[in-house]
Amino acid sequence: MRANTLIMIVLAGIFGVLAVVLVNIWLAGQRNALAQSNGVQAGSIVVAAMPLKFGDALSADKLREIPWPTSSVPAGAFKTVKDALAGNGARQALQTISVNEPVLASKITGAGQRATLSAVLAEGMKAVSIRVNDVLGVAGFVFPGDRVDILLTRTVRSEEGADKSFVDVLLQSVKVLAVDQVADESKDNPQVVKAVTVEVNTKDAQKLTLAAGAGQLSLALRQTAANKGETTERVTLADLTGDTPEDVAKRQAELERQKAADAAAAEERKRANEKIDGLAQAVERVGSQIDQLSKVKPTVAPAPQPQEVVKEVVKYVQPEPPARATIGVFRGVKLETYDVPRQR
Repeated sequence: MRANTLIMIVLAGIFGVLAVVLVNIWLAGQRNALAQSNGVQAGSIVVAAMPLKFGDALSADKLREIPWPTSSVPAGAFKTVKDALAGNGARQALQTISVNEPVLASKITGAGQRATLSAVLAEGMKAVSIRVNDVLGVAGFVFPGDRVDILLTRTVRSEEGADKSFVDVLLQSVKVLAVDQVADESKDNPQVVKAVTVEVNTKDAQKLTLAAGAGQLSLALRQTAANKGETTERVTLADLTGDTPEDVAKRQAELERQKAADAAAAEERKRANEKIDGLAQAVERVGSQIDQLSKVKPTVAPAPQPQEVVKEVVKYVQPEPPARATIGVFRGVKLETYDVPRQR
C-alpha cells in the first residue's frame, strides 16, 4: 500500500471521529435548551426594525415583534406592534433607538403628541437655556444626552478697593437636552452653537437664571459614566500664580492705574481729534465761501448820461414911479403935509 493512501485513510478516520463528537455536543446543547424552554414561559416584545432618531414617526414597517421571556420584559415595553401604534394619531421617537432595541413607552410620545423637549423632561425637572460661544461651549463638542458641569466666573470689588476674580462650580452632572434648537441625541458632528439647554430642578433653574446676570457661565464636559458629584473649591488668581492676596491686590491696583491712564490718554486723543475736526470744518467753510465768491460775476455801474444845462436869464425891470407924492411944508415950527399928483 502506498504511503499517500495510508495518510488519507488516517485523516479520514480522524475527521470522522471529530464530526461525531461535534454532532453529539450540538445535540446535547439543543436538548438542554429545550429542557430550559419547557420551564420558561415565552412571550413577545416590540423592537425597532430600523434605526430611529428623535422625531421619527412610528409605523408598522419600522417595528417588529421578537420572542422574549415573559419574566424579563422591561417596564414600558409593548407586546405587539398593534399595541405600540394604538391610539388616535402617530407616535414619535423621543430619543435614538437602535435596531432590535426594545421600544419602551418612555422612549416614544403618546398617540398624537409631538416630539418636544417637554415630553423628554423627567418628572419635576425644568429646561433652562445657557448662552455660550465657541469657547464656553467646549468648542461645539457638547451634544444632547451629554452631562456637563456649569462653572461661574465672577469679578467682585474687595474691601481694599481692588477687583478679585474667581471661579466656582455652580452645578455638577447636568444633563444636556438640546444644543441650539437640536434635541437629537444621534447628532455626532461638532458644531459651534450659541445656546445649550439643560435639565435641572426648580432651585437649580433659579441659580442659573441669577448666575447669568452675575457673571459668565461656561461648560465643562464630563465623562458619560461619571454622574456622581465631586468636592470642589473656589479658584482665584492666587491659585494660578501662587501669589499672596497682597500681591494680587497690588497687581490689580496697578492694572486699575494703567486702565485709568489709558482712559485718560484716550480722552486726550479724543479731544485733540475733536479740535482737529473743528479746524478742518472751519477751513472747509472758508474754502466753500471763497468758491462761492469766485463764482459771483462783478457788476459794472452804467456810465453817467449827460444832462441838459438850463441857463436862467434875469432881467431888471425899472418899476414905475407912484402917481402921487407927499410934500411937507413947515409953517413956522409946524410941519404940514400935502398929497399932490406927481408930475411926469
